[in-house]
Amino acid sequence: MPEQNLAGRHALVCGASRGIGRAIAQMFAARGANVTLLARNAEILSDIRDALPVASGARHSALAADLEDTSTLAQQLESVNRPVHILVNNAGGPPGGSVLDAAPEAFRKGFERLLIAAHLLAQECIPGMREAGYGRIINILSTSVREPIPGLGVSNTLRAACAAWAKTLSREVAADGITVNNVLPGFTATDRLSELFKTRAEKAGKTIADIEAATRAQVPAARFARPEETAAAAAFLASPEAGYITGVSLPVDGGRLHSI
Repeated sequence: MPEQNLAGRHALVCGASRGIGRAIAQMFAARGANVTLLARNAEILSDIRDALPVASGARHSALAADLEDTSTLAQQLESVNRPVHILVNNAGGPPGGSVLDAAPEAFRKGFERLLIAAHLLAQECIPGMREAGYGRIINILSTSVREPIPGLGVSNTLRAACAAWAKTLSREVAADGITVNNVLPGFTATDRLSELFKTRAEKAGKTIADIEAATRAQVPAARFARPEETAAAAAFLASPEAGYITGVSLPVDGGRLHSI
């Protein structure tokens, strides 16, 4: 794959302050893209932006925004003031817990952050993608889209809804040179996974090490993914080489899923 195969493209990466989102932003920048980082913490974003690789002519920027505050999201995106060719929808949460015990408000908040925010961003970005004849919308979801994960009731529900939204959208915009795909990370060494392990250990009366070992045993690759491995999948789907791939959900899970 060409080292600069994203040169001249502008990527908006949500959840870019840590974990998978940060790894995606770094990889896109290394491949020549102009990157706009989006997350809530302006100070952290500025530091990450300043450390990104800068290809010839590239210009990186940061946008402090809360994906749960969808009433102002479209207006905030106007400050970017340039077309977006690659949109990466990536948001953390929702908190763990059984679906039966979940409060209705947990679904409402998660729906705003995960699906409504992605929808609004797509609506804002697609006109520029159409004009350029090049668009990539990549949604970082979860393997729970294929196989629900015990103890993540709200997340399982909402991420499956996001996958259905993406599949529907992919068919509507394919003729415009725009692809819409999902990346389904498995267990990945991020702060989110560490938080889940801590919560599960407390509930089960076990050590975090015990929970980690039991979780790792579910993965044929016998290890957790690095954020950069998921970023590599996103980088391929963002590239010109992936122009005929749309409407798919790509697991990056070390073989954990049992389904085909």
